[in-house]
Amino acid sequence: MKNLLKNNLLRSLYLFVLLNLSIAYLSAQEYKLVWADEFNYTGLPDSTKWAYDTEGNDDGWGNEEAQHYTVARKENASVKNGKLIITAIKEKTNGKKYSSCRLISNADWKFGKIEVNAKIPDGRGIWPAIWMLPGGWSYKDGNWPDIGEIDIMEHVGHDPGVIHASAHSRDYQWRKGTQKTAKINIADVSSKFHSYILEWSPEVMKAYVDDKLYFEYKNEGLGTSKWPYNKSFYLILNVAVGGVWGSMKGIDENAFPQTMEVDYVRIYQKK
Repeated sequence: MKNLLKNNLLRSLYLFVLLNLSIAYLSAQEYKLVWADEFNYTGLPDSTKWAYDTEGNDDGWGNEEAQHYTVARKENASVKNGKLIITAIKEKTNGKKYSSCRLISNADWKFGKIEVNAKIPDGRGIWPAIWMLPGGWSYKDGNWPDIGEIDIMEHVGHDPGVIHASAHSRDYQWRKGTQKTAKINIADVSSKFHSYILEWSPEVMKAYVDDKLYFEYKNEGLGTSKWPYNKSFYLILNVAVGGVWGSMKGIDENAFPQTMEVDYVRIYQKK
């Protein structure tokens, strides 16, 4: 009887593992790669894939940020040794105390799987982010957050190792404290590379760090004031300094330079 129970248990465990492997395989087969940057070159970021966003510099991006984002400046954004390196530097630049870079993709996508493999900075006062805004929209167009924002990864240096994913809309946003959001603790974010992943469909968005699902927001079917995500979005990679959230515990003036390294960016869509 004991052997029979043992065999049944082993058989059930085998079937469970096989089922989960099959689900993972089928899930992988659903997507095809539609856009990528593997950073297998040297110099400035590929201008056919990336542009520089500077429109909000003069007013701190409406968020009291302390950096000035530069254009085509290797000190702030360069590719070498197979990595994109975005660097925030303590230096006077156009009236600001710091310089950095905010890269935006030259393409946008409606739904899919976005994967960015990165190692992120954790200096106090530093605010790196991997996130998305609607295609064709720019800072000076205004109307945020009604237009929608998807945050795949945010990390503030005064709270090291805590990764946030969020969705902002007119009704669900940080100004009201109603944003759809979640967080996960990843202790080695600044010493090891991790994949920050968004899976996004008309029904739901999910965020992962590597294979760990920690954020899920389902479309409630209550209109664009809550779900303005049925349109194309572009990708943003930046390292901010300060800001309302980033400088809640001040800025460590001795922590600079601070870098976010990106090993690859890959965009998939359903076949």
